[in-house]
Amino acid sequence: MRFWYAAAAICVGLVFTAVTAGAERRDSSTGPVEVTRMVGGLDTPWAIGFLPDGAYVITERGGRLLLVQDGRSRAVIGVPRVQAEGQGGLLDVVVAREYERSREIFLTFSEPRRGGAVTTMAVGRLDTEAGRLTEVRPLFRQAGAVEKAHHFGSRVVEAPDGSLFVTIGDRGERDAAQDPGNHQGKVVQVVRGEDGGPGTVRIWSSGHRNPQGAALGIDGTLWTVEHGAQGGDEVNHTKAGRNYGWPVISYGLEYSGGRIGSGTAREGMEQPQFYWDPSIAPSGMMIYSGKLWPEWRGDVFVGSLKFDFISRLSGDTNGLKESERLFEGVYERIRDVREAPDGSIWFLAENEGEAWRITPANGG
Repeated sequence: MRFWYAAAAICVGLVFTAVTAGAERRDSSTGPVEVTRMVGGLDTPWAIGFLPDGAYVITERGGRLLLVQDGRSRAVIGVPRVQAEGQGGLLDVVVAREYERSREIFLTFSEPRRGGAVTTMAVGRLDTEAGRLTEVRPLFRQAGAVEKAHHFGSRVVEAPDGSLFVTIGDRGERDAAQDPGNHQGKVVQVVRGEDGGPGTVRIWSSGHRNPQGAALGIDGTLWTVEHGAQGGDEVNHTKAGRNYGWPVISYGLEYSGGRIGSGTAREGMEQPQFYWDPSIAPSGMMIYSGKLWPEWRGDVFVGSLKFDFISRLSGDTNGLKESERLFEGVYERIRDVREAPDGSIWFLAENEGEAWRITPANGG
């Protein structure tokens, strides 16, 4: 026990890391923008969330939750144990809409269970002074562990009514996405109980492959983006009770080159609002408010892991088009894209281990 406390004391002494900023000027369709590095030295960052006081939190897939405030970052104590294997680990983080009252944040992660791992969503209260997460409890746990360590999905979105949407990939068992008896390849809606704990869970939509991005539109409705196979990455306006086709229909091909399922359309299955071919490997997704760039209001921003850019899509529920590829080839593996409370756009570059902030360039 003495050794444990000594080791803990040493860790606390090392937990604070200076945050350094470096700005770069880049072109965009609206004119020049300034891209500022806010944090470096991250280990496989996955998601970022913003606190009302200007601080922010970042997940690292290996299991650390970092709190960045007043120019310093530190690891938060009390984060749930994760199974950091393959594509799994500590994944999404969302700051509750009523954080100032509740101090709650939501986390999704691959949780070790007998037989493999499941996608789990938990809630906890963040004590920023102590750098600690308290009262952590699961709100949703995927039914049935899977041994394969990929296609976790794992984005969480807080709906206007306070319910929570959680995306779950097919976990490499593609036919499960059409099976109503499990959570694989689904988006679920979680309604919390009266005590704020676990409540009711219902399958919101099915037929998803690996939805790693989700966001609310300007009108408060849900959108998702998911990985296809070879081609067929999809953006969907994701509605209750709808089936989005995987693996029965797809705009992608098998990696061997063969057709997937029965083709690109079938009665009773939804068409995407947009798809990429070839695949861009989409991850984080954000729909912009227009606060700093009014001309981008309602546009969809999606990070590309494969081709290293942010895709800007414009349009509406009748269809989208790709209008711009921001910073193509400059920042490697863009994992998350979020809008901060001040309207700036932030993204995580996974390979560099950095968080970047986009603002209008002075005089631009």
